Amino acid sequence: MKRWLVPLVIVGIAGCGWFPAPTTPAPTDPPPLDLDFPVGQFSLIERSGKTITEKDLLGKVWIASFIFTRCNGPCPAVTNTMARLQRELHNELASGQLKLVTFTVDPQRDDLTALNIYARNRQADPNYWLFLTGDEQTIHQLIREQFKQTVIVETGPDVKEGFEYDHSTRLSLVDKNGIIRATYEGLPNENRPDGHERFEKGLQHLQARVRELLK
Repeated sequence: MKRWLVPLVIVGIAGCGWFPAPTTPAPTDPPPLDLDFPVGQFSLIERSGKTITEKDLLGKVWIASFIFTRCNGPCPAVTNTMARLQRELHNELASGQLKLVTFTVDPQRDDLTALNIYARNRQADPNYWLFLTGDEQTIHQLIREQFKQTVIVETGPDVKEGFEYDHSTRLSLVDKNGIIRATYEGLPNENRPDGHERFEKGLQHLQARVRELLK
């Protein structure tokens, strides 16, 4: 399959508003062509306290999401989408060849205790679903430079609690070699009349693509 180079930054729904997502296919569009972005090196701490690096995920297909536990914006909906994938891709996860990986964009507050409470409240199986934290600058650089996604720190007296970060809510699909192959909407775009249809079609394609990459 031919690979397609897209603009450097791929953005979706941010913490306090909608960012354009020009690479998202409309319901009648053909499936998106593969991306070709290596995730590269990282070393972060999982909610279990274990250090996780990119090497721990080599040989597995994985789906990445970006949230923060205190978020009063779209993060809960993105996590619900990941929880849905945990249910609908149960057999693939149980095979050990697929992982769900959530990165916090607010690691200063999202310590291991906060991540464990958040994960347990959402029935996130620790065998299948990783929650990663670490140094904020390191994580934000990883999201911007390696995942090609948006994360912005909001500052000032007018910033409301739970809206301290604007960040992409797209899901990234990574293959067994650590290459980002596609991104998908993490929740429906309520500002579009076809938002739910696009979202459902994207999730169907995501699951089909996961199964292809696992072969």
